[in-house]
Amino acid sequence: MQKNIIIAGVGGQGILSIAAIIDWAALEMGLNIKQAEVHGMSQRGGAVQSHLRISDQEIFSDLIPLNGADIIISVEPMEALRYLPFLSKEGQVVTATDEFKNIGNYPHSEGLITEIKKIKNHVLVDIKTITCEIGNHKAGNILMLGASAPYLGIDVELLKRGIRTLFERKGEEIVNSNIKAFEKGMEISSAIKQ
Repeated sequence: MQKNIIIAGVGGQGILSIAAIIDWAALEMGLNIKQAEVHGMSQRGGAVQSHLRISDQEIFSDLIPLNGADIIISVEPMEALRYLPFLSKEGQVVTATDEFKNIGNYPHSEGLITEIKKIKNHVLVDIKTITCEIGNHKAGNILMLGASAPYLGIDVELLKRGIRTLFERKGEEIVNSNIKAFEKGMEISSAIKQ
């Protein structure tokens, strides 16, 4: 088993929390992990990405080569497009459609989505609408984790336990709300895979 995952977005969107949950679950499965993070500007809104490599064999580098990513998980559509050169031919893109316009010449949203739809394997997630439906607008990153779960090769119950571990200090209500977001994300991808 080997998975090369790029997790992308902007500062404040919970990119590193997604990586931490996947890391925790992979370690619980006895897998090897390597992770490299690039944090954005020292304020919210800067580009953030994490290279995450998981394998049942030894991993020698924490960086994913061009055309080497099995999945790109992005909490922002332009950031998904930024990392497409890393995606393998059969790779999967799971991205939010919600934009974070952090630059003056941010591309038109229809153009971004049109480009993403050209990718053979893609899942588009409307974070704002779904997090409003479930009553937790801060759970967009966990919604995206759920939408990517069917493609990760990681035990779903361990991912849920990782969510619990990460959020348990914030109380049961927050834990349950994030589990609900995760499950809603899984529903989105399951509907697409059928």
